[in-house]
Amino acid sequence: MIDITTSRSVALRTHLPSLILNLLIAVALLSAFLAGYAMAKRRSRSWLHILVYALSITFTIYTVIDLDYPRSGLIRLEAADSALAKLRDSIR
Repeated sequence: MIDITTSRSVALRTHLPSLILNLLIAVALLSAFLAGYAMAKRRSRSWLHILVYALSITFTIYTVIDLDYPRSGLIRLEAADSALAKLRDSIR
C-alpha cells in the first residue's frame, strides 16, 4: 500500500512539460493560420467549419490540461479517492 500512495503522490506532483503544451498551442495556431489562409481565397466563409474547428481545438487543449490536473475540471479521480478513503477507514 505504501508503494501505491507514493506513486500516486508522485503522479499528482508531476505535470505535463511546458514544451509539450507550448507545441500543442503552436500547432493549433499554425493550423488555424493555414486554414484561414486557404479560406481567404473563397468568396464566402463557412461559419460552420470555423465554429467546428475552433471548438475541436479548444476541447482538445482543455482535455489535455484537464488530464494533467485531475483534481479540478471535468475529469475527476473520485473513485480512486473513495477507494483509498475506504481502505484508510478499514485500517482504523
